[in-house]
Amino acid sequence: MPWWPLTGCSFRSNVEYYALEGLSALLDTIGQIRASRNRGLVIDGILRTMHDPRNNLANQVSSQLVTHFNDQVYRTIIPRNVRLAEAPSHGRPVMLYDKTSSGAVSYLALAGEILRRQKKHRPATAKKPAAEHELGDE
Repeated sequence: MPWWPLTGCSFRSNVEYYALEGLSALLDTIGQIRASRNRGLVIDGILRTMHDPRNNLANQVSSQLVTHFNDQVYRTIIPRNVRLAEAPSHGRPVMLYDKTSSGAVSYLALAGEILRRQKKHRPATAKKPAAEHELGDE
């Protein structure tokens, strides 16, 4: 089976000070991957998580991410939400635990945003790689 290199990556960042330090290390790693293995690797999106709009630091970090990464930052923000935190302890994804919670609704919005971005950046006439056809024919 042929191997295709990853063309893009998305990651999340808590809107907290120490998350920015971790983000710096992650960007260094992405730079190393670009230099040694995959020159075409791009950042598709950065998701802001655990956001509480009442927290000034969270708002500042969120603004810094948008200032520095512009359109790479997803518009959707995942709020700090008790139901999101509770779902794993009940052994369920949040969509099954409480699909009406603000966290679940935000993740649905994120899914829509990702699909819209992909549709915008991928031409409708793009052909599937030959390997996908081969797999479907089995």
